[in-house]
Amino acid sequence: MTPAARLSAAIEVLDRILAGQNAEHVLTNWGRSNRFAGSGDRSALRDLVFDALRCKRSFAALGGGLTGRGLVLGGTRAAGLDPETLFTGIGHAPAVPGPDDDGAPAQGLAALDCPDWLETPLRDSLGPDFEAVMRAMQHRAPVFLRVNAAKTSVAAAVQSLRDAGILVRPNPDVKNALEVTENARKIRTSAAYLHGMVELQDLSSQAVVEALPLTDGMRVLDFCAGGGGKTLAMAARARLRLFAYDANPARLSDLPARAARACVDVTIVKNPADAAPYELILTDVPCSGSGSWRRDSQGKWALNRSRLDQIKAVQAEILDSAAGMVAKGGTLAYATCSLLAEENAAQISAFLARSPGWAQRFCHHFSPLHGGDGFFVALLARIDSTSAQP
Repeated sequence: MTPAARLSAAIEVLDRILAGQNAEHVLTNWGRSNRFAGSGDRSALRDLVFDALRCKRSFAALGGGLTGRGLVLGGTRAAGLDPETLFTGIGHAPAVPGPDDDGAPAQGLAALDCPDWLETPLRDSLGPDFEAVMRAMQHRAPVFLRVNAAKTSVAAAVQSLRDAGILVRPNPDVKNALEVTENARKIRTSAAYLHGMVELQDLSSQAVVEALPLTDGMRVLDFCAGGGGKTLAMAARARLRLFAYDANPARLSDLPARAARACVDVTIVKNPADAAPYELILTDVPCSGSGSWRRDSQGKWALNRSRLDQIKAVQAEILDSAAGMVAKGGTLAYATCSLLAEENAAQISAFLARSPGWAQRFCHHFSPLHGGDGFFVALLARIDSTSAQP
């Protein structure tokens, strides 16, 4: 496909997404319906679409309207390209820009691609970093790998990746993290990945696991395990009796294969209370996802106050449920990929207010300005005498 034809495809895909369809589903269906498009074309199309979704308000302003054409035209202008060279109407190229396609640089919140209703919560949560964080969210997230320390060394993983043409650099703050600087799309076919030497995992997710007080022999539950990324990261840190649970069991379907590749043992449980108590429970709870908007840009625009309030209620329920399964002296870890204080510090304060016998030992905010997703983690210690007993 020519660059101009890719723009036309992006317009088509974005129109479907703006009509309410899921971005991933639309891209998958487009690929199936256009078998002539090679992997490079599909990757380029994906980049165009998600760049447009991350910058939906600012691109729409530059492109003359909130349509697929407006977003792609705005993105072309934002990239410093002359639309006249790509929007030619020749062959599969988009039509030549007309008077209806005139645009201007966005102003205020639109220039930051921030939903209006979230301005106050985000400003209150981020303080002086508000504008810098919102601008960071307009760009693609870096790709990070976690070296499986239970199976290899950082040096050996770096060399194996280099042999596959994948270049990385270590992170100074998270010891087993590698930032991919070239050829990220080769990772899933590389020997390092297929042999369990590395896993794809965001920097902040790795840092959350690094913050957990894990020691050999502990009984540990990953209560909202999802795909199991943090489960595997914990297994690489210590020899644990490790359990995984998710309210949606389908999310755990890939974990057995991933665990086998990483050479770790994980017990998937249907009812985590049956195996209680645990000395540490990690609750990486459902959240707004505001800290990972670079990866789920569609989610930024889908979130609303009603949905956020529903999410916060679920978070509180999970904290209360998990707390009852922690052994005396054990740790309850609460984590979100959210930037919002009402999902983070406020949730912890509310939990401590209604839950005597608990104390906060640690909390930390991970900022997107440091490379990874926005994340929050708090460690709570059970100090009462009413905890679950072995």
